[in-house]
Amino acid sequence: MASSVLQIVSPIKGAPKPIGPTNKKPMRPSNQLPQSLLDAARAIEKVPFHAEKHVTFQPPSRVYTMKEIGLEGCGISPIATSEPFQLFSQEAVQQCRAEIFSEPVLDKYQFSSTFTKNMIRGISAEDAPFVHALWKSPQVANAVSKVAGIELVPAFDYEIAHVNVLVNKDGEGEKAEDNVGFSWHYDSFPFVCVTMLSDCAGMTGGETALRTGDGEVRKVRGPTMGTAVILQGRYIEHAALKALGGQERTTMITPFRPKNPLIKDETVLTTCVAISDNSRLFYDYCLYRAELLQERMRLQAQWLREQKEAGAPFDTASVKKFIEEQREFLDTTLEQFI
Repeated sequence: MASSVLQIVSPIKGAPKPIGPTNKKPMRPSNQLPQSLLDAARAIEKVPFHAEKHVTFQPPSRVYTMKEIGLEGCGISPIATSEPFQLFSQEAVQQCRAEIFSEPVLDKYQFSSTFTKNMIRGISAEDAPFVHALWKSPQVANAVSKVAGIELVPAFDYEIAHVNVLVNKDGEGEKAEDNVGFSWHYDSFPFVCVTMLSDCAGMTGGETALRTGDGEVRKVRGPTMGTAVILQGRYIEHAALKALGGQERTTMITPFRPKNPLIKDETVLTTCVAISDNSRLFYDYCLYRAELLQERMRLQAQWLREQKEAGAPFDTASVKKFIEEQREFLDTTLEQFI
């Protein structure tokens, strides 16, 4: 008997178009990070990653659904976001800080944009082996997937561990005219996992604001050291609110995409191109897209073979629909280079 029709599972509503930074090319930060921050991170003795010791996952107290925020039918999962949940041990956090704030990493990977003054991104596995081993571990992928309600994998290597660093200077935060620390935006990736790498004692604020389907704003509590939140940010407009108090707030953000190749993947590079080494970014993006397309075509060939062997008539409508979906996928890929 012939198998059922091969289909790409798509959201009822397509993803909104994200808006990237207004700078046209990557910029280096004009303000230096405090030397005391760097000295403390660089004094940490480095150790190899061990999932049993460094991944301390505990499920969140609750998750929020797309339906609850008025966005039912959007996205690849019914889960919108979560309360903070335990993900990494304190030693894991310190190891991440040691690599992120090392001199070679800051020399190569520190950027700035019109969205945020200080970020570290595109860190290679050679310069941050602990960070890459952590995010590529099955234990972390399983934890993030469990909270997100769908099986996910890190988007691709270049985007592992994007870091935003906000440094407060003598009450600067309290003098700000608004409470938005990172502008309202949609992400380029289906899901993100945001992890806190700072001690949040004495901090207030720092929530994530979500725009609901009816235009209202809801706040979700921000993570504390070693904890994380997930957000289906490709489909939810959101902003990071300012955190007041404390000297620095360092968050590590890794984007995720669906593992199943037959789930529609609306990953784009809109928010990435102006803040990246584009040669490396494009290589990784195109490689994962090619591998995903290869797997889809393999599954399509398998389905066609089964149909033929079962003596089923050729299903022109289904094949045309599949090809059109792949053409859309390729067109989206091509648009990222314009």
